[in-house]
Amino acid sequence: MDSLLEIIMNTDEALIRIVKDYGTVTYIILFLIIFCETGLVVFPFLPGDVLLFSAGVVAATGALNVWLLTGILIAAAILGNTSNYFIGRYASNFFLKIKNTTFQKYMQDSQLFYEERGGMAIVFSRFVPILRTYVPFVAGISHMNVATYTTYNVIGGAAWILIFVVGGYLLGGIPWAEDKFHLIIMGIVILTLIPFIYKTIMMFRER
Repeated sequence: MDSLLEIIMNTDEALIRIVKDYGTVTYIILFLIIFCETGLVVFPFLPGDVLLFSAGVVAATGALNVWLLTGILIAAAILGNTSNYFIGRYASNFFLKIKNTTFQKYMQDSQLFYEERGGMAIVFSRFVPILRTYVPFVAGISHMNVATYTTYNVIGGAAWILIFVVGGYLLGGIPWAEDKFHLIIMGIVILTLIPFIYKTIMMFRER
């Protein structure tokens, strides 16, 4: 539990320590973290963007193979969202039994939304903390077409991992970026939270 808290609070320092202590097992640890964050609705608090960027920076030092790392994490992201989707489909059997007009109206609206704009929601939610954990779950509840979901899941998962891991890898070899690493991490956190905060504010304004 202490190790998990350290990863959440001090991702970069914790990751460096994990690489030193566990070596190649680090790939498995990173796989599990990304899989759980994207695949299990109870783990939206796990680090995503920051962890990926930090992993790329660590790979730039030669401690990890960036291409092996990228491939493993793309698999984790895709499999995680796939798991979340099917958990949602299974859970829909329970939600459909809820006899509440307002709730069932919400279910119908969600299904219509995923039919019309679900693809883009799957892709762009990858870059927004919390949403990337819940969007695939709701897509499953809404019974979004499996083939369509899988296509956008692969596109979004690959783009998310490549942008952050390769971005961290490229910046990791630049001296000024290493000196300003914590500022870069803070900037990433702020940028990824802006869409979520904006959506939340707009939702309350509409209400």
